[in-house]
Amino acid sequence: MKPYAYARADSVEEAAELYAAQPGARYLGGGTNLVDLMKLGVEEPAALVDVSRLPLDTVDELPDGSLRIGATVRNSDLAAHPLVRDRHPALSQALLAGASGQLRNAATTGGNLLQRTRCPYFQDTGKPCNKRVPGSGCAALDGTHRDHAVLGHSPLCIATHPSDMAVALAALDADVELHGADGPRTVPVAEFHRLPGDHPEQDTVIRPGELITGVLLPAAPAGLPSLYRKARDRASYAFALASVAAVLGVEDGVVRHVGLAFGALAHRPWRARKAEEALLDAAPTTAAFERAADLELAAAEPLRDNAYKVALARNLAVDALERLARAART
Repeated sequence: MKPYAYARADSVEEAAELYAAQPGARYLGGGTNLVDLMKLGVEEPAALVDVSRLPLDTVDELPDGSLRIGATVRNSDLAAHPLVRDRHPALSQALLAGASGQLRNAATTGGNLLQRTRCPYFQDTGKPCNKRVPGSGCAALDGTHRDHAVLGHSPLCIATHPSDMAVALAALDADVELHGADGPRTVPVAEFHRLPGDHPEQDTVIRPGELITGVLLPAAPAGLPSLYRKARDRASYAFALASVAAVLGVEDGVVRHVGLAFGALAHRPWRARKAEEALLDAAPTTAAFERAADLELAAAEPLRDNAYKVALARNLAVDALERLARAART
């Protein structure tokens, strides 16, 4: 047992102060990832700042029709929220695909975004891992890497980000709201997580001590068809082998709005910008969807055991876009 300090914050400002006063502190929300990593010895915080009771547990509609999701909103509550289910079904579907009901009842919006990779070498302190111990090496490169990245990886890390929710938020153009020593700031979800590069230990662009206070879903895609598709080894309680979130708007027989993001292919949710650009102002046909997916996935660099992910992601994307195109025509 490793001792650690514990404090409960009653406000965002107090949370930031408590964090700054304890070098090596971590914020604690639902604890569904952090506590597991503490048990494994991967995380050894000197202090926990409990933010689970901060007044950030509501989903609010703003005057322009956008939705502000508080950082402590539970995944189960967010998935079931009427405005989310009605306007952004891809987000609700992603959350319901993400974990068991028990975990969704505990996990928070902010914590979901900050969860760390499920790479088994990261979780095994007996194996080298540049994400866990920079400079120690990457055991996954020559080990079992069927589940690992095919896009954006580096010689130092081939881990993937595990969140389903973040993939949907990326496709829906959501922003992450942060509060730190320099005050509040906003970062697009698609840019919040980092590619590994030379610093795989840095999962996100979050600054030391910053706290996620909420997520902002813009009104623009509201009402457009959207969905989330996930391929996994078993029908429940499994992380994605590949996933896709898509939103599609069709007017006068051509694509006027498209958002597309892949999950389980990279160190972060992969926003498919090249595919989106190819689809804008194009007819929503199967051939167009196939060309767009191929254009995006041309950058893939599969490893020894995971080349299947490229075809799997392509098929998921084409199927998702075809379903949305049919919905737009009805």
